[in-house]
Amino acid sequence: MQPMLNIAVKAARAAGQVIVRHAGRIDALNVKNKRPNDYVSEVDHLAEREIIRVIHRAYPDHAILAEESGVQGANDYQWIIDPLDGTTNFLHDFPQFAVSIALRHRGRLDQAVVYDPMKEELFSASRGAGATLNNRRIRVTTLKDLNGALLGTGIPFREDQDLDAYLRGLRAMLPGTAGVRRAGSAALDLAYVAAGRLDGFWEYGLNVWDMAAGVLLVQEAGGLVGDPRGGADALSSGDVVAAGPKLFKAMVQRLAAG
Repeated sequence: MQPMLNIAVKAARAAGQVIVRHAGRIDALNVKNKRPNDYVSEVDHLAEREIIRVIHRAYPDHAILAEESGVQGANDYQWIIDPLDGTTNFLHDFPQFAVSIALRHRGRLDQAVVYDPMKEELFSASRGAGATLNNRRIRVTTLKDLNGALLGTGIPFREDQDLDAYLRGLRAMLPGTAGVRRAGSAALDLAYVAAGRLDGFWEYGLNVWDMAAGVLLVQEAGGLVGDPRGGADALSSGDVVAAGPKLFKAMVQRLAAG
């Protein structure tokens, strides 16, 4: 395993231990609203500190971009961290959440880990070396169009999000598909696209830490990632479409028509 990916795996597993340890006593947690319907718990902070501790023990000069603590340092290597993607699920004891860690080198995604501590599923990727789930190679599906496709999405839940635009997109995407799932963790949704569990995924208004690791997973599993308007840089826009190459084009066309 690539050394920096190995550190990402160690950090994700350490954070996962923190999350699992607190999962049985959710009622005792200190929870705050960052904004309406957007929660942060003490577990988010504890898991994030554990990730940064593991990374900085190995690479003390590397920069950090983390959801809860923000930007730390400046370096060609920057770790992008979401310590608990799916906090609302976690707080409701809904077992669909994950640790997401990506490493960006000179602006280019290089390593990725998405770890589901409840199912003990570790998705990982290194640029140019493919993507794996628990050390088994994974690939996106090869659907050519939306007929029979199972899609994932995220439904707007904050006041600053455009629900009407999402509903137009949903009406455009649904015909002919096998259905749409909204599970509540973009990092896992993207990992599921990489593993072929979902054929495609789209969402608006994500942060870079929500999707950085998932983007590399999909790319290394043979898929395409872009924004719904056909642009290549979903990380900058915050709006993302991910699927196998042919389905990706079909999804972008449907969203544009909607």
